Amino acid sequence: MDERVFLYKAGLPIPDWDLNHRLPIDKPVGPECKDTSTIFRLNSTYMDVTDQPYRDRQWQAGGVLLACLGVALGFWMEYETRVIFSKSGGLFGDLFCLGMVLIFGYVAFKFGRDEFFSLRRRPIRFNREQKKIYAIRRRRFFAKSGEGDVTLEVPWSEKSIFCIHRGSGNNRNCYHIRHYAVDNSGNVVQAFAIGREWEGRANLEGLLSQWNYWCWYMNQGPADLPKPPLFFSEHENMRESFLFCMYDFGTRASATYRIIMMPFILLMTSHRLLALWTCREPVWPKSVEQVSAIATADAYSQPRGDTPVGWAETALAQERHDYPYDPKMELDGWHGEKDGAVNASLWAEDVPPKI
Repeated sequence: MDERVFLYKAGLPIPDWDLNHRLPIDKPVGPECKDTSTIFRLNSTYMDVTDQPYRDRQWQAGGVLLACLGVALGFWMEYETRVIFSKSGGLFGDLFCLGMVLIFGYVAFKFGRDEFFSLRRRPIRFNREQKKIYAIRRRRFFAKSGEGDVTLEVPWSEKSIFCIHRGSGNNRNCYHIRHYAVDNSGNVVQAFAIGREWEGRANLEGLLSQWNYWCWYMNQGPADLPKPPLFFSEHENMRESFLFCMYDFGTRASATYRIIMMPFILLMTSHRLLALWTCREPVWPKSVEQVSAIATADAYSQPRGDTPVGWAETALAQERHDYPYDPKMELDGWHGEKDGAVNASLWAEDVPPKI
């Protein structure tokens, strides 16, 4: 579920389950390390990753469009009654139409302001030289020179609070990695989700491997990291939008299933494209750009050369055996449960294992 639908509760303490599942930055949380498709670019200075809504923005866009349709329907019902038929629907009818317009209008504005006429993506930058995370959160429409878009800054230190957040979706638990900023009383001031969402207890194994990947990069650098399974395109085209929506119904779904679902896949693709076409590229503040310089001879700067970018190019490269499928590495310093699936099941409990 998109993190923007169920926002964090500012002014209240961090949920107990989340706080019990706080993630350390200085030691592994599972036996393996790998990316799970979250990265735009990677180099010795920084790594740009996705925010949690990025892969599923077509659903948010579809919901906003339905809300806009509800607003239009409310106006039309009132117009049809009073103008076309020259009748009054009475006080109840007028209030009903007004209620439709207000409720659907509120939903359209609340969830549409960060989806339409906003940003094509909201990257989260892990800067290992500065030991900070920079997260673009919202478009700034009237920015001063060098101000860029609204960006949060989080120190990469043991004082920063990173947790596994548990929500619900599709009748089962879903999880994502969330950062919480709190005040002196321990109440939440702001929060944002990093990377992607994992559905079901079994997929917690991927979440833990992902956290190990980011921690390894920030603490030890990119030298020994396995390659990401793909690099997302920073300039998404129609083909990529279509593949986002098709793979949302299962990356290994059968051809028959995809053909049956194709009308719905195309509909969702249109929602994603409409959102993208009304948005612009994100703009980093000048202060962030100044500390994000990449050395010309950086051997770890990716993607470049023949490295595939996006779903389509990566799938073709993997078929040719030119790019690895699901690259990962085992962590020698892990002293917990050796079976990743068993370890994940322990983390899914209300009290996670001690590490």
